[in-house]
Amino acid sequence: MHPILIIVFAPLLAALIAGLGNRMIGNVAAKSVTTGALFLSAGLSWPIFLGFLGGDQNAEVIEVLKWVESGSLNFDWSLRVDALTAVMLVVINSVSALVHLYSWGYMEEDPDQPRFFAYLSLFTFAMLMLVTADNLVQMFFGWEGVGLASYLLIGFWFRKPSAGAAAIKAFVVNRVGDLGFMLGIFGTFLVFQTTSITEILAAAPAMSGSTITFVGMRLYTMDILCILLFIGAMGKSAQLGLHTWLPDAMEGPTPVSALIHAATMVTAGVFMLCRLSPMFETAPTALTIVTIVGAATCFFAATIGTTQWDIKRVIAYSTCSQLGYMFFAAGVGAYGVAMFHLFTHAFFKALLFLGAGSVIHAMHHEQDMRYYGNLRKHIPLTFYAMLAGTLAITGVGVLGVFGFAGFYSKDAILEAAWARGTGVSQFAFWAGAIAALLTSFYSWRLMFLTFWGKPRWALSEHIQHAVHHGHDDPDHANPPKQEDAGHDAQHSVPSPHEDDGTAGYHPHESPVSMLIPLGVLTLGAIFAGFAFKYDFIDGEAFWGGSIYFNENLIHALHVVPLWVKLTATIVMLLGLAGAYLAYIAKPDIPGKFVATFSGLHNFVYRKWYFDELYDAMFVKPAFWFGRQFWKLGDIGTIDRFGPNGIAWVVDRSAGAAKSIQSGYVYTYALIMLLGLVAAITFVLL
Repeated sequence: MHPILIIVFAPLLAALIAGLGNRMIGNVAAKSVTTGALFLSAGLSWPIFLGFLGGDQNAEVIEVLKWVESGSLNFDWSLRVDALTAVMLVVINSVSALVHLYSWGYMEEDPDQPRFFAYLSLFTFAMLMLVTADNLVQMFFGWEGVGLASYLLIGFWFRKPSAGAAAIKAFVVNRVGDLGFMLGIFGTFLVFQTTSITEILAAAPAMSGSTITFVGMRLYTMDILCILLFIGAMGKSAQLGLHTWLPDAMEGPTPVSALIHAATMVTAGVFMLCRLSPMFETAPTALTIVTIVGAATCFFAATIGTTQWDIKRVIAYSTCSQLGYMFFAAGVGAYGVAMFHLFTHAFFKALLFLGAGSVIHAMHHEQDMRYYGNLRKHIPLTFYAMLAGTLAITGVGVLGVFGFAGFYSKDAILEAAWARGTGVSQFAFWAGAIAALLTSFYSWRLMFLTFWGKPRWALSEHIQHAVHHGHDDPDHANPPKQEDAGHDAQHSVPSPHEDDGTAGYHPHESPVSMLIPLGVLTLGAIFAGFAFKYDFIDGEAFWGGSIYFNENLIHALHVVPLWVKLTATIVMLLGLAGAYLAYIAKPDIPGKFVATFSGLHNFVYRKWYFDELYDAMFVKPAFWFGRQFWKLGDIGTIDRFGPNGIAWVVDRSAGAAKSIQSGYVYTYALIMLLGLVAAITFVLL
């Protein structure tokens, strides 16, 4: 049996066993089966990846079964294995396996553990189907599969209204993007008469410059197809305009955030664009749009991250921003660099999410950073892990010596944008540079608020609840909740509690099952960039045609001016200095800034009012139309003249019929005579 079959279908089998067996097989069995399957898939993925690095592995397609044969539409269910697939296999299975192990400790007291682990494994299977797809229909199957699994995982704690609302929001927003993706697939089949990715990419250059009629206009064929496909990527990868679901998705358990919204699902759009990169290279307008949207998202999300108090939401907006980097890297033609950042980002972002989960676990599910402080002394292992993740995402390193993961991948993106030399790429470079400054600021802000300063735990309702009821009995579904109004009104850090043992509560380090994944991901955050930079950036032989490789751009990337190479490091230091000044040296600065620039702060804190805008433009009108159709259409028309009207006629008819049921024989005889006369008259006339 080919290893890829085990890699792909082991998570599905585990999900079925855990999901159908559920409480009948018990928590330990369900966790063991799913976690074991994922470690098996991860263990088999690495040799395939290393084989491509060493040049020992060749691209191949493994047919699973015949799928559809209908006229000119023919395709099989096949698994494609090339360098691009190998990268995604390592990312998906490694992170998923570690998240499964981490969840042993994090979800230990949850009563629905088999269901949770089944959902995790189902999601992994769907993502593997997406990245191994050999045709667009199979890719769409995996695309929708991860949408379903994310809905189930975000709304896992379904008794929380906010979790249900977040799951619905993610599902609906992604359907908007998926409409574009479907139209792109339909249009691609219309133009190329095939859904085979290999055949489409081979035929794409010949279609460059051709036109097609779309919504009554004559437009360039490849630009229209690629823009429609990119709309799908925008939804799945939370790009500006279709990004609103990602922060709300933090309502799910923290392991879900690490798996879906940091390392795998949200990178599906980047993967799809790189998989179809030869097709996108024939669509210059589409690539320009990709670059602009990616750069704008990169900057936009970074600004919001500087104002949020929820530790998971800060990291969520960081994810949105980092995805913007990947997209504008692809937009300028540096697809290998985009995949390199996807690869390194998977390690340090999963590390930051799981580290945040460890902090939340220690603080009895308190997520507001204003009620943290001085935690490095109480949870030192978590502190060092998150420190490594912060050094990686901010791009700390010494040019020509050594750097953390983000130092190589993010710097390469900025250098590629500058080297491209177009007006749009220059815009992307400066947007990325400013976003890098903001990334450094909000990342170190998170670290300083969480691990430095005096403890502020006594002010937290969660900690008061833990002290009162005992911190070993958390209620995942309904923890004490601070009112949003308080969050909006208070934009500064509250005064610290003077007693280091605040409120009688002492944070505790996470169990070993949570710390082991943190340790492994820490190694990735430190060494992933240094170890693989040449293969991802310069490795045309490594990619082997699985993506479009622009050799001239890569050469230009390496000879950009020194100040361009140093830009990321300079802005990183500025962001670090700003965070230190505002939250360690002079902690009264944020309050003064908010008081002086309250309008600007509220604009950014309210996420540029996108939610309010969409609520006014789409949600409220939709509810208004729904109420009108319900009251006038359903109740006023269908019910009135349908079931209610018929029931009224039957009721009145029954009343009239009842009135002639007198019980006297002569009455019935008279009725029979009248009926007979009427029948004879009808026949005669």
